[in-house]
Amino acid sequence: MSDEEEVVIKKSKQIHYGSLEEQEKARLAALAAAAREGVEDSDGKDLGDIQISNEYMDLEDEMSKDKKALLEEFERRRKARQLNVSTDDDEVRRSLRQLGEPVCLFGEGPAERRVRLRDLLSYLGEDAIHKKLEEEEARIERDRGREGTWYHEGPPELRDARLWIARYSLPRAKQRLTKAREELKLPGSIRAAAKQESQRKASAMSIYCSQIGDTRPISFCRFSNDSQMLITSSWSGLCKVWSVPECRPLQVLHGHTCNVSSATFHPAAALPQHFRDKINDASEGKTGTPEAMETNEDKSEVCAMASCAYDGSVHLWNFSSDRPMASLGGHAPARVARVEFHPSGRFLATTVFDHSWRLWDLETATEVLHQEGHAKPVYSIAFQGDGSLAVTGGMDAFGRVWDLRTGRCVMFLEGHVGPLLAVDCAPQAYQLATAAADHQTKIWDLRRRASIYTIPAHTHLVSDVRYQRSHGHFLVTSSYDKTAKLWSNPAWHPLRTLSGHDNKVMSADISLDNKYIATCSYDRTFKLWAPDLA
Repeated sequence: MSDEEEVVIKKSKQIHYGSLEEQEKARLAALAAAAREGVEDSDGKDLGDIQISNEYMDLEDEMSKDKKALLEEFERRRKARQLNVSTDDDEVRRSLRQLGEPVCLFGEGPAERRVRLRDLLSYLGEDAIHKKLEEEEARIERDRGREGTWYHEGPPELRDARLWIARYSLPRAKQRLTKAREELKLPGSIRAAAKQESQRKASAMSIYCSQIGDTRPISFCRFSNDSQMLITSSWSGLCKVWSVPECRPLQVLHGHTCNVSSATFHPAAALPQHFRDKINDASEGKTGTPEAMETNEDKSEVCAMASCAYDGSVHLWNFSSDRPMASLGGHAPARVARVEFHPSGRFLATTVFDHSWRLWDLETATEVLHQEGHAKPVYSIAFQGDGSLAVTGGMDAFGRVWDLRTGRCVMFLEGHVGPLLAVDCAPQAYQLATAAADHQTKIWDLRRRASIYTIPAHTHLVSDVRYQRSHGHFLVTSSYDKTAKLWSNPAWHPLRTLSGHDNKVMSADISLDNKYIATCSYDRTFKLWAPDLA
């Protein structure tokens, strides 16, 4: 194509769309008319719901709120500049602590700390610290009021029980003092010889019998007062009665559904005749079912044993049945740690993890005393031989001595740094021992109202402590260090270490005739120890 040739450009057809303004006005007019008539459009929408009013939101209120907040902030800053804040950094720290604020923030210096305190006071008010101090003083005053002595309102039976205990304990105390005066008339050499002989036998203790007691750890063991039976409790939920010294099973007690904490004999419990027959038949080699032998026995309903468990159950047992003859309710769901019979046998004490201990009248199966006083669960309890005093040990590391005749706490045992796991009263009635989780055993004198000796007994927590029950010439302690130890009284020298268990020793006891010592362990066995004087 040359430059001289003309290029003819074809004109395309022009399309004119026109203005949409008129169409939009027509559409809006139609919509307004339909809305006034309340009809629906072709899409099914209710045109009457379309908002076509001229209402609008007034922004003056919102702007006034923002303006008010801004003015308040300016006023706060002005007050903050006028506040007088100490330049002493220690005082600034104390003020922050009283306001419940951090004393120091990361990277904060005295100047920044002072500015932070000024800002806090501008928000809370200049007298905020004074108000905090008043609130703290009021709280301390309320706590001081709670620390005062207060009492539960006991049932009418409580007064009768206290009078009965007083009438029971006073003659026994008189007899004990008379016996002590008679012993003092003996020459000192005779008294010393008797004590030395008792301690010599204790120092010669060795294993007499070892028995697998259950399929689970054995938690507790106690001798009967006739020294012919031993009762053990287990974490399997079973309690078992064994003959002494043969260690033959005499009775299996079914009734608990969880770990049994402890079990003990009634003070008047003695070996029944059908148990004697069972022991004789076993020694002669005769066989027979224990159930058949028990059915021929007199179905006595006299309470012979008591046990407690983790679920708060407390059962009473006799020698005629393997099922509980009665149950003492009211402890659940709190755990019951120990049960202990009063020396009279009429009352039973239970220690509960609801920070209380209870006293039950077994003649009526009623709770006559609900005693609080510990800040944590009550774990152990023991009665003085006269029956007038009860000693409790708690998980709060404190012990208390209670006068059952008046209900007063007559002595506070303070000195342990771990939970008190066991307490026991000496036969002399004025001395007691406490064992705790701080590996120590403390000896207390009720006359001095103080601790007179601390035995560094074991390398692990001390689980139990028991005095020799006739004269108190020595005591035994058991521990989670797998041993039990014998200690002389009053020098508190170690007499013997009873080693033989493969795991922690849970409990220990001394028979009333002083012939045997029993220990039970986490290794599911219990052992009898006797003097080897050969």
